[in-house]
Amino acid sequence: MSEYVLRHRVMFDETNLVGNVYFAHYLHWQGHCREAFLAEHAPGVLHEVRTGELVMVTVSCSMEYFVEVFALEEIDIGMTLRGSAGNRVEMDYEFRRAEQLVARGQQVVSCLRRTENGVSPVRVPEELSRALAAYATYPQTRAVPPGPRS
Repeated sequence: MSEYVLRHRVMFDETNLVGNVYFAHYLHWQGHCREAFLAEHAPGVLHEVRTGELVMVTVSCSMEYFVEVFALEEIDIGMTLRGSAGNRVEMDYEFRRAEQLVARGQQVVSCLRRTENGVSPVRVPEELSRALAAYATYPQTRAVPPGPRS
């Protein structure tokens, strides 16, 4: 299985008074990883997001924490594709320090187009589907559980 990996050095402003990483930063780093992936592997999709033509909305996310992480440590954030269907993409994230799993997360993103009446669901752009396929953890497309229509 292949994964997209983003390396991150933890900064002091990402820690709390106890000295470990504040829990919400892991969710923030999921977004950094996803955006870096778009920049490297789906620049056309990133352009559409920048111009406001395409909206990628996180509709759910979760995290599990196993080991504390501290300032100035390097963390590898690995992203894989769990499933894609319709206008949704589900990704898994693993956060590792020197190959040690420190946290695990999940995120579902919905693709929408801006219209005169607001936003409307659209299929996952082909460029993004092709780019993500190399990072799939399943042999064929798996349906993402349906959620409320955005």
